[in-house]
Amino acid sequence: MAVEIPSLIKPSTLRARGGLLGECLAEFLGTFVLICFGCGSVAMAVAALPGSGRAATPTTIFLAAGDWLLITWGWAMAVVFGVYVAGGVSGAHLNPAITLAMAVRRGFPWVKVVPYWCAQVVGAFTGAALVYLVYHQAIHAYDAAAPGPKVNGHTNATFSIFATFPAAYFHGGFWGPLVDQIVGTAFLVMFVVAVLDLRNQAVRANLAPLIIGFVVAAIGMSFGANAGYAINPARDFGPRLLTYAEGWGSLAFPGSLSGVFAHYWWIPIVGPLIGGVIGILVYDLFIGDVLVTRARQDRLPEPGRARPERPVDE
Repeated sequence: MAVEIPSLIKPSTLRARGGLLGECLAEFLGTFVLICFGCGSVAMAVAALPGSGRAATPTTIFLAAGDWLLITWGWAMAVVFGVYVAGGVSGAHLNPAITLAMAVRRGFPWVKVVPYWCAQVVGAFTGAALVYLVYHQAIHAYDAAAPGPKVNGHTNATFSIFATFPAAYFHGGFWGPLVDQIVGTAFLVMFVVAVLDLRNQAVRANLAPLIIGFVVAAIGMSFGANAGYAINPARDFGPRLLTYAEGWGSLAFPGSLSGVFAHYWWIPIVGPLIGGVIGILVYDLFIGDVLVTRARQDRLPEPGRARPERPVDE
């Protein structure tokens, strides 16, 4: 038996939220959930578990692969619940790269792109602020116990709770991390549009958010270590703003650590935007166009067959 749920806001006020405003609010809340549980899982691995006595020392992190799996599955579940929260209102892009790709190839209105981006960044900033509120004691305890280098008393390890940075083996170069972000986001968007494509083997029974979460986990396990697999400009930029405000200084902007990397902040923005467009174009070139062609045929071939199977008596 269905139960009517009354609105919290009087209908005359609520009416304005039926369009773009409501969609932006959904993008804000969905991205907020994404960051709370994604960054929250990193805070657990980096600061909370060591500081609470559940690791070998107060500064022991990434001692085994399980630490990385905690983070990859944490981000996967963050995506799942963020999409479930916002999907029915805004489509739950939660990622400027997906918004841009949908505008380029799926008819998403260009007039909505910038409002969606703004809502996503603000949601990411707010989610990071909540994670910092909950875990700031653990973060400060880790920073105090850890050796240097430090910026304003903060370590790069605690900065990684919120935003990304490249591995030391890139020696501060831009191209390796940029390619990494392009490739990771291209796979993300390619898989998202495949999962949602009703012409293909689309996921049924409202399981698409779960499968998209698996996609994020797979990317983290396969392409995560090079640069932290931001694959989402809002996911990196919003929390990066929070860390700058809370004293991480040059680690956040311009994104520099002496002798390791410099002026990195723009790579998790530009790389995913490029990669998202590439991912949807590759999908449409290799799969989407084939599905369009088959839909125009009188008789469709079974998957794996070169031509339609005809009855014997023809």
